[in-house]
Amino acid sequence: MDRLAAQDALKKYFGYDEFRPMQAEIIDQIYARQDCLVLMPTGGGKSICYQIPAVTMPGTAVVVSPLISLMKDQVEALRAVGIDAAYFNSSLSGPAQKEVEDAFFKGELDLLYVSPEKLVAQNFMPLLQRADISLFAIDEAHCISAWGHDFRPEYTRMKFLRTAFKDVPIIALTATADRITRKDILEQLQLRDPEVHIASFDRPNLSLEVRPGQRRRQQIIQFLNRHPGQPGIIYCLSRKGTETLAEKLRAEGIDARHYHAGMNAEERSKVQEDFINDNTLVVCATVAFGMGIDKSNVRWVIHYNLPKNIESYYQEIGRAGRDGAAADTVLFYSYNDVTLMEDILKQNESDQLDIKLAKLDRMRQFAEAVGCRRRILLSYFGEEATEDCGNCDICRNPPKTIDGTVIAQKALSAIYRLREKVGMSLLIDVLRGSGKKEIFERGYQNIKTYGAGREIPFLEWQHYLLQLLNYGYIEIAHDQHSVVKLMPSSQRVLFEGEKVPLVRFATLKERRKAEKEKAKTAKVERQGVRDELFEKLRQLRKQLSQERGVPPYIIFNDKTLEEMAATRPMTDEEMKQVSGVGERKLHLYGNYFIDAIIEYVGPAASRGNVSTYQITHDMYQRGLSVGEIAEKRQLNESTVFSHIAILYEKGYDINLHELVTPSEVDRVLKALRYLQEPYKLKDIYEYLDEQVPYHRIRLALAYGKRQEA
Repeated sequence: MDRLAAQDALKKYFGYDEFRPMQAEIIDQIYARQDCLVLMPTGGGKSICYQIPAVTMPGTAVVVSPLISLMKDQVEALRAVGIDAAYFNSSLSGPAQKEVEDAFFKGELDLLYVSPEKLVAQNFMPLLQRADISLFAIDEAHCISAWGHDFRPEYTRMKFLRTAFKDVPIIALTATADRITRKDILEQLQLRDPEVHIASFDRPNLSLEVRPGQRRRQQIIQFLNRHPGQPGIIYCLSRKGTETLAEKLRAEGIDARHYHAGMNAEERSKVQEDFINDNTLVVCATVAFGMGIDKSNVRWVIHYNLPKNIESYYQEIGRAGRDGAAADTVLFYSYNDVTLMEDILKQNESDQLDIKLAKLDRMRQFAEAVGCRRRILLSYFGEEATEDCGNCDICRNPPKTIDGTVIAQKALSAIYRLREKVGMSLLIDVLRGSGKKEIFERGYQNIKTYGAGREIPFLEWQHYLLQLLNYGYIEIAHDQHSVVKLMPSSQRVLFEGEKVPLVRFATLKERRKAEKEKAKTAKVERQGVRDELFEKLRQLRKQLSQERGVPPYIIFNDKTLEEMAATRPMTDEEMKQVSGVGERKLHLYGNYFIDAIIEYVGPAASRGNVSTYQITHDMYQRGLSVGEIAEKRQLNESTVFSHIAILYEKGYDINLHELVTPSEVDRVLKALRYLQEPYKLKDIYEYLDEQVPYHRIRLALAYGKRQEA
C-alpha cells in the first residue's frame, strides 16, 4: 500500500483533506508491517492511525478495546461512513455472535472490535488463527501497565499476540502515559523493534481553569447559565455527590441527571443514551462516565473534586471538544480535597501506594500552580513548551515574575553534583547548608553548591523547585525512589544562558485572594461561529439524528457545523470542501444541510453577483431538464428540485405541474391532515405507502405554501 491510497481513503470516508501530524508516518509503518506505540491526546486522531490501514489493507483489523459501549459507538460511526465494522463481546446474543464470527472468517469485515477478555479466551484463538488479520490495535494500552492509572490484569495476558502472529503488525495506542508507563507497555506487549510516536498533547481548543472550592454549586449554576444548550459533564467524587448535585441543579431549573455504578444497567443506559443524543445536556457523574462515549460535541467538563492523578484529569477533560471546537474545563480545588483523596487511597489501594500518593501530590501541585497550566500538563507527559498558552486562567491573569535564573542554576547544579541521587527534601537541605546527620554521612557538605541557597527559606525553595518541575527543567523519578533528575532543558539553563522567570513566593497568597474574587464574576467568551445559522444547522442535525436513530455527532460534529455556518456551502462541490464531509455523508446528509443554508440565506444569496437559485431558475427557463441542470452545476438532482420548490414558494413563475402531477399534490396535502406538525418528508412518504418520491412531496408542499400565502 502507499500514501496515496491512505490519502484517498481519508477523504472518501472521513471527509478530511490532510492527515493530522504523525498520522501518515504511523500508517506508513503499519504498511511496512512494523510495530509501534502511539501516544496521542483524546481527540487527537488515534483511531485514524489504524482505521485507514484497516480499509486499505487486505484482511481484517482486530481492535482490542476495554469498553463495550465505546465499541458500539465506534462501530456505528464507521458504518455511517461506509466502512464494514462489527464488535464482538459479551453483550451480543448467541446468534449475533455467530453472525459476526462468520463475517470475520469470510473476510467481510474491515475492522472487528473485541474486548480483552474475549481476545484471550481459549475458544477465540482458533477463530483468530483461521482469519486473515491485517493488524492488531491495542487501544487504551496504558491498562497493561501497573504504573498506569487504570491497570487491568487481563491486558497482561495479551503477550501471546507477538509470538502467535509473527507477521502481523501490532499498534498500541493510549492518550495518557508518562515515561514509566510507556516503557512498561513496550515490555509487556513484547513489541518488535517498535517505533514510539508521541504526538503533541496540546489541546489548544480547551480552556483550562482552576477555581477555589468555596461555593462550588453557585459557581456551577452561573457557569451553566452562561453556556445554554451546550452538553457537558460534571465529575463528582462520590455516588451520593452526583445525586445531590443533580437534584440541586434541577431545583434551579437546570435539566441535570446523575450517573454512577450503583444504578441499575437500564437506568445507566438511559442516561447515557439521552446524553449521546443531546436529550440530556448536563450529567453529574462519577469518573467512569464518558469512558464509553465517543461523543465529539461535549462543550465543557467540570471537576467538582480533585482527581487522583494528572493522567485521570487529562483523560477526563479530554472528553470535551473532541471535534476541535472551543470547549471549557473547570477544576474546583481545596486542600480538603487532597486529604480526602489521600484517605481514600490509603483505604482502598494496597499496591504501589507510594506511587499513587506521589501522583496525587503532582495533581495538587498542578491545582496550586502559578504558571501556565498547559505547559505544566505538556511537561508532565514529556513534551516541552517554551511559550505560555494564553488560554488558561493563569495566562489570562498572569502573576508577577522575577528573573529566577540564578535560583534555577543553583538548584540544577546541586542536582548534578549530587549525581541525581537525592529527593526533593534532601536537595533543599543541601542548598540551605543544613547540618543534618545524613548530609555529613554521605559527604554532601563537600559539594560546591552546599549552602548556595541558605538565604532562601525551605518553603520558598519548595515553591521554586515546583515551578522547575512543572516547566520540565527537572523530573521526579518515581520508579527510582522519587529522586530528582535533570532534563535536557536543564543544560540550556546551566550552560547556554537560558533565562528562567519564576513567580515570587510572596505573590502566591496574593494571587489566591485575587482568584477568589475573580471567580465570582469570571467569564471568558471564546465562541466560534455560533450564530443563528449554526443553531439552525444544529437543530436540523438533531432532527435527522432522531429520524435515523443515531447520535447527532455521528452525522456531523460541531466543528463541521461551524465551518458550514461560516462558509455557507450551497452546492455539492462546495460542501465537499468542508472538513468532515466525506462521500457517504455528502450522499446521506448533504442535501438537507445545503437546503437549510439556502433557505436561511434566501434567493438573494449570491455567488459573485448571481444567486444560486437564479442560476437554477435561468437554466430551467432555458429548457434544461432537472437532470441536465444537476450535471452542469455538479449538484444532486434533489438539490435542484429543492431550488425549484423554494423559488416557487417565493413567487417565481414556474409551471410546477410539469414536475409533480395535480393528483400527487392533492394526495400530499390531504395527508397533512393526519400527521403532526412540524411535517417531516419521511412521515409523509411512509403515510403515502412510499408511492410519491421525496422530491415530489417537497414540490407539493411548496405548492401548498404558495396557495396559503
